[in-house]
Amino acid sequence: MPVEIRRTLTLVQTTFKEGWKEVAEPTKMVTAMAIIRNPWFGLGHVEDLSPEVKEHGPVLGKLLTEMILKETGGTVEGYGKASVVGMGGEVEHAQALTHTLWFGNQYRDAVNAKSYLVFSNTRGAAGTSLMIPLMDKDDGGRRSHYQTIHTCVPDAPADDEIIMALGASIGGHPNHRIGDRYADLKEMGRDVDNPAGV
Repeated sequence: MPVEIRRTLTLVQTTFKEGWKEVAEPTKMVTAMAIIRNPWFGLGHVEDLSPEVKEHGPVLGKLLTEMILKETGGTVEGYGKASVVGMGGEVEHAQALTHTLWFGNQYRDAVNAKSYLVFSNTRGAAGTSLMIPLMDKDDGGRRSHYQTIHTCVPDAPADDEIIMALGASIGGHPNHRIGDRYADLKEMGRDVDNPAGV
């Protein structure tokens, strides 16, 4: 069954001042969201979620990626993804659509990313917080681009819905000054290329 989309939303946040200090270069965060009908709603336990994942994932990935690119002009530096499933569904339903290459690779390929897409998934009623963690699309240790988009949709998700979302940043978090994890590893005497020591 084709994906049923009730609404799409785009949120753009531009920060000019943070922590009592002007931001030298205003930073921008963009959220692209789609409110869809949960394809597994009302079916009880479904063991194999893959048919719907393969059908819905590419459609949603392409749609949300195009929304992000329209707002950023393709200059994405930080990125992430998130989903919220309504109370009539399982967290696994949100995870199934979020954690698949059918969905995420649409975005990753479009912005030529090297790192994995950070994520969050939860279940809740309409108005539940949507938290999209972001990190540098090419360098997971670049802490300047660790930030979180925090928003909600007052009338979604309904019990039979899922909110699917992608997030992007142009620039790091405003007035960042926490360095990167590589400096910590060096100071701790750990191998930067093999921090786990394996």
